Amino acid sequence: MATVELLFSALPEHVRTARLVAAAVARRAGVDEAVLDEVRLAVGEACTRAVGLHAGHGVTTPVRVVLIEDEKKFSIEVGDDAPHLSAADAAAGGPGEASGAPDEGEDDMGLAVISGLVDDVEVTADESGGLIRMSWPTIPAPVLP
Repeated sequence: MATVELLFSALPEHVRTARLVAAAVARRAGVDEAVLDEVRLAVGEACTRAVGLHAGHGVTTPVRVVLIEDEKKFSIEVGDDAPHLSAADAAAGGPGEASGAPDEGEDDMGLAVISGLVDDVEVTADESGGLIRMSWPTIPAPVLP
């Protein structure tokens, strides 16, 4: 299992770099060429979301992108360190609502775009940060005689 980890300052100009790195590693891992645009777009959305959350909450730690090449799939994890509301806090209009964090509708829109691009996606979040896990199947390398 090969892994590439990318850490970048939560600045919008670094999202493009994360997209390019993700596409290059996905290609090398054996992700179908026809899917590489989806990989780029999904990583761009996830990283843009993380950058926005960091900026909105005043978080200074870097955004994390982990690219994992397994035998049959290629996975990308985009992590942020911004506090996320629990479902109970969100329903009650609890802490963090007036913190300048991205509008919940914007956050939902980014997640909807990612879900539309990626069949296998998992989003987790708590008060210490969030993680978006995405994966795509790989094409096995041909066996040479």
